[in-house]
Amino acid sequence: MTSSPIDVGPAVAQEVTVTDEALMVDLADGRSMSVPLTWFPRLLNGTPTERTEWRLIGNGAGIHWPALDEDISVQSLLAGRGSGETDASLQRWLQARRAAG
Repeated sequence: MTSSPIDVGPAVAQEVTVTDEALMVDLADGRSMSVPLTWFPRLLNGTPTERTEWRLIGNGAGIHWPALDEDISVQSLLAGRGSGETDASLQRWLQARRAAG
C-alpha cells in the first residue's frame, strides 16, 4: 500500500469571533476551534466592541487586539494554552483601565 504525503502548512487564522463565553477561530485549512474566554482574562474583561476590534498578525499566525493589548498565537490555541499573564500583571492592567475611565 502506498500513500501520498499531504502538504500541511502552518496553521493560520482567517476569521475570529469572540462571544461572552468563547473565543472561536476559523483556520485557513478548514478547521475551527473554540476555547473558553476564561483562558484569556483581557478578552474576558474587554467590552464587546473591544473584542470585535482584532487584526491578524504574522500572516495569520496570531491575533492582536489593540485596545486590550492582547496577542494570541494560533499555535498556543492548538496546544491548549491559555494566557500566560500573571495575576499581578492582570491586576495592574485592570487598575489602569479603571483609572482611564
